Amino acid sequence: MKGRVLIVAGSDSGGGAGIQADIKAVTAMNGFAATAITALTAQNTEGVHGVVGIDPAFIAQQIEVVLSDIGADALKTGMLHSAEVIQVVAAGIAKFAAGVPLVVDPVMVAKGGHRLLLTEAEAALRDTLLPMAALITPNLPEAEVLVGFPVRVEADMKRAAERLAMLGAGAVLMKGGHLEGDRVIDLLFHEGRFDRFEDGRIQSRSTHGTGCTLASAIAVGLAQKMALRDAVARARDYVRKAIETAPGFGRGHGPLNHAVTVR
Repeated sequence: MKGRVLIVAGSDSGGGAGIQADIKAVTAMNGFAATAITALTAQNTEGVHGVVGIDPAFIAQQIEVVLSDIGADALKTGMLHSAEVIQVVAAGIAKFAAGVPLVVDPVMVAKGGHRLLLTEAEAALRDTLLPMAALITPNLPEAEVLVGFPVRVEADMKRAAERLAMLGAGAVLMKGGHLEGDRVIDLLFHEGRFDRFEDGRIQSRSTHGTGCTLASAIAVGLAQKMALRDAVARARDYVRKAIETAPGFGRGHGPLNHAVTVR
């Protein structure tokens, strides 16, 4: 086991996304996952049926006690829900994990359409947490909210990535799963250049938690001192294999096979 990752995110009772997916992904990549849970959701493959937020002071306490004892080689944030939670998380990271690489998955809306980030919290995410990120991993709808213009084609993805870097993100992985067509294109913008990843689209309804899983798999790569591009490439390969071998559970958007690496 190599690489400690503290994940700050919400719980998914269905086990496909959120903290549950994060822990599985980090473990599958031979890392150690610790958590600070920001919200509880009543959730399955058909959608989010209820959300209970955790007291921000208790979120702060979770972050403090983990980092002051176990420590972390990388951090990953997911569902943060409100501006108050974002401020608390940012303060905890600044106090107890300054300099530790942070992967920000700007979770805004669940795959079933339920809003997971309050509209009034979008500015806090952009202005407070984004400048702390070593990497931010938006999908196209999330990128549109953060940059304020439509992101519909590859040229838009490049422009959005450059804009997010100007806002302070150390690197940007633009996830192109929402693009039209039978090819999936992701763009990694770092050190002033783009790395382009392209694969055939996998026709599957088992795509619940892909964003959480990808961001956590990248975070554990950084915790293991991999170069950013290598960590992204390995994480993308892992997620694709996890989709291809998904168990097919549920009536809606099903979970991945997070244990695809287990022999």
